[in-house]
Amino acid sequence: MNDAYRRISIHGVRETLLEKQAKSIGIELLKVRMPQTLSMEEYDKIMTAQMSAIKSEGINVSIFGDIFLEDIRNYRESASRRQNFKAAFPLWKKDVRELAHEFISLGFKAIVACVDGSKLSKEFVGKELDEEFIANLPQNVCPCGENGEYHTFVFDGPIFNEKIDFKINEIVEREFPANEGKKYVYHYCDLE
Repeated sequence: MNDAYRRISIHGVRETLLEKQAKSIGIELLKVRMPQTLSMEEYDKIMTAQMSAIKSEGINVSIFGDIFLEDIRNYRESASRRQNFKAAFPLWKKDVRELAHEFISLGFKAIVACVDGSKLSKEFVGKELDEEFIANLPQNVCPCGENGEYHTFVFDGPIFNEKIDFKINEIVEREFPANEGKKYVYHYCDLE
């Protein structure tokens, strides 16, 4: 969680919606709070402390939803090994188009909360992740958003005890500094 804004980092989804989601699914929620800006060293230090805390409760497996990004998997495996955790990747190397269609056909409902402006236009923000959404994605965009093209908030599905009600507020644009004076532009749908 971005502690300054009380939102999920990158996704921009409010903490209150995350809490409702966990309650509806029936899982315990452990939040990791991160400062607005931090280095990878600071991130690793915070995550190491959190992993140590949950390991003392008998948890020793981390499950990741990564599909094909080798560098991300390598990082997660390395970080997990340092804490004597097993890293599990149940979606690894599965067909992304099949995964997207399966998610929809199983009855999950998600709304696009944020898009990377260099990969998708702001018109995709606030749309429901459905067959029409997938069909309208540019050819170079992963149907699952694996390259960070878009992020979602899942609000209903077969594992939910009740649908999460939310309101769509304004769509906002945020710029983040990048290397060599460049900026990343993201479009967010403020969900409440």
